[in-house]
Amino acid sequence: LVQHKLLPKQWYQRRVRGVLICDEEYPQRVAFTFILKVLDDFVKVHPKSTWSRAPFAELPEIRQQFVLYQDPRQADSLTSIQGDLDETKVILYNTIEQVLERGEKLDDIVAKSENLSATSKQFYKTAKSTNSCCIIL
Repeated sequence: LVQHKLLPKQWYQRRVRGVLICDEEYPQRVAFTFILKVLDDFVKVHPKSTWSRAPFAELPEIRQQFVLYQDPRQADSLTSIQGDLDETKVILYNTIEQVLERGEKLDDIVAKSENLSATSKQFYKTAKSTNSCCIIL
């Protein structure tokens, strides 16, 4: 008897097995949760004497689980939370980039303001020295 480390021992004692084939992108933890739930539902509904005759894939409770687990985020709250965190991380990253861009723009405005201030001071000095030679009576 070989026991896989991810499946509980009770499934080997009951001699109920399930196989799930999915693509690499489907979360492994959700796939195991799905197959364990389907096997558990099957064992609860069907006595052991009917296991060999039960049309497994055609059972309504199995079909309902197939529909539910098509979207891992809908079927599994942890996957949903992880997806939300990933989306939040992207939004936060974009926001930080926008703040940095604004900071660069503010630095440009401060530099232009300082340049304008220096130019206006020079203009004031030039105007004062130009007007000092003339007296208005």
